[in-house]
Amino acid sequence: MHGSPVPGAAYTLGRLCDRVEELGGVRPALGHLAHLNHRTASLTEALQDGSVVVPLLLGDGYHRTVDIPAAIRSHEGHCVLTDGLCGDRAVALALRDRLHEAERRAGVRADAVVLAAAGSSRPGGNGGARIAVRQLRQLLRGVPVCGAYCSSAGPTVPEAVARLRGAGFRKVAVAAHLLAPGRFAEALAGAGADAVADPIADHPEIARLVLRQYETALHRPGGPVVRFGAAA
Repeated sequence: MHGSPVPGAAYTLGRLCDRVEELGGVRPALGHLAHLNHRTASLTEALQDGSVVVPLLLGDGYHRTVDIPAAIRSHEGHCVLTDGLCGDRAVALALRDRLHEAERRAGVRADAVVLAAAGSSRPGGNGGARIAVRQLRQLLRGVPVCGAYCSSAGPTVPEAVARLRGAGFRKVAVAAHLLAPGRFAEALAGAGADAVADPIADHPEIARLVLRQYETALHRPGGPVVRFGAAA
């Protein structure tokens, strides 16, 4: 996980770890939630011989393609790096459910949706968000969905909301393509939408996705791997 000083981030990611343990029987002593920034333990500190590193990232930006591989290469023991969460349909399913929860809280039914992603300036870094836009649009069956970004790319979320308002849509909701609470999620409240969805890390679909990545790593050639590490 990228990491955040916001207390709710640790709580949400802790719930994800609890769900993974419930689904896969992974004991807490074998589970690590490591971070690149802000919180402990760091990924470098958490790595042990035989660790499986599951990047808790929704895109293939700098952290996914540079930081994490570099940390693993610098580790003396044997570690396995799985694919991240980018582009998997489980992400879109979690986004849909969180969106409907936000609509119910606000007492509205959106006639247009902005998918708000963190954003990346790295080539390919926003690919996961673009895939999620297409998948969420299919799941919502006719409700327009457009992508926007909290940083490093455009349009911004307020810009996207304003464009939809200008196009005549009356009830605009924001689906947060974010894993945990943090400064990006907090900023969405001021984007001018009628409903804003919560981040998705503690949704059961995300726990199942993390577990699938882990189990896939266990069956890779080269012998069994015995540790589980959720990191980004």
